[in-house]
Amino acid sequence: MKKSLTPLGETEMEVLHHVWELEEAAVKQVQARILETRDVAYTTIMTVMKNLADKGYLKYRKEGVTYVYSPAQEPESVQSSLIKDLVSKVFKGSPMELVQTLVNSEELSDEERKEIKNMIDKLED
Repeated sequence: MKKSLTPLGETEMEVLHHVWELEEAAVKQVQARILETRDVAYTTIMTVMKNLADKGYLKYRKEGVTYVYSPAQEPESVQSSLIKDLVSKVFKGSPMELVQTLVNSEELSDEERKEIKNMIDKLED
């Protein structure tokens, strides 16, 4: 079995993004959004959302027979943690190597390059 670079699989990440955007959602709402781009079973999304709750990324409350999920952590906190994981596993702990790879391998527009430079300049101030 191939080990993932992050503790979250692709579908888990996709579901998490939808819940972040909706702020709270039932399984049916998330499934409806994913069905716009690909076929996915209700039970698959239900399982993924339950797993995300078990992992501490989502929390839920019961509304009648429906489970309503919401983020258990701020998106920025999750993203930061996943990036730290990635930097550790892929770039031997070097954030510099990550940034270098992004800047060198991605086709950045002049505008994006300017924005990155401005971000770094602000950090230095």
